[in-house]
Amino acid sequence: MLPNHAPLVVAEQFGTLATLYPNRVELGLGRAPGTDQVTMRALRRGRQETEDQFPQDVLEILQYFKEPMPHQRIVATPGQNTHVPVWLLGSSLFSAQLAAKLGLPYSFASHFAPRMLGQAIQLYRENFQPSEYLDQPYVSMGVPTVVAQTDEEAEYLATSAYQRVLGLMRGQSLKLKAPVRTMEGLWSPAEKMSVDNFYALAQIGSPETVKAGLEKLLEKYDVDEFIFTCDIYDTDKRIQNFELLMNIKNS
Repeated sequence: MLPNHAPLVVAEQFGTLATLYPNRVELGLGRAPGTDQVTMRALRRGRQETEDQFPQDVLEILQYFKEPMPHQRIVATPGQNTHVPVWLLGSSLFSAQLAAKLGLPYSFASHFAPRMLGQAIQLYRENFQPSEYLDQPYVSMGVPTVVAQTDEEAEYLATSAYQRVLGLMRGQSLKLKAPVRTMEGLWSPAEKMSVDNFYALAQIGSPETVKAGLEKLLEKYDVDEFIFTCDIYDTDKRIQNFELLMNIKNS
């Protein structure tokens, strides 16, 4: 979340990772603060950078990862010449437009804000300008998942995710809660509708159910990558979620 961090600090942090682990690190840059204003001010120590500064901050980071320009006064150390791949992240149209203009890969946060997914991808693809980073558009989308052996078990495990979003809407703790047999009595009809909208693209069910759902998403949006999230309370079940996803990929 770039408004919270100075570009030089980000470049040196990811330059360090790229130096330690070559070709294993990518950097995703988001425009939103990602937190409340008090925390944002604490992170930036009272500096005035805002979301409006985002395009310039992105360009600054890109330069830190390249060959230094002649007489470049500030050099990211480490960072310069590491050529860390940079993605732009977004849940609206702004970052889609900027990613297209700069010729960068684009990742849409449809795992929590699916409403503008189709429009953002179309805007990005139609306006994409080839660059030193990409010669054609490259898109990923976030997909919430709860995969279990049966549809019934997955629906049960998913109630932890529903409770977390409910807490978010109510301004309560986001600490993950144990699953419950039913959400009835825990949310109002309006809250249920909001949670359903939040998870409109979620894939919840058995491997067969989730595979069919992912194939439909791929057919509709034709993305290059899925990024999976998972809010399952039990750690072993969460690991199993990703193991089952890997089996789906390989099947």
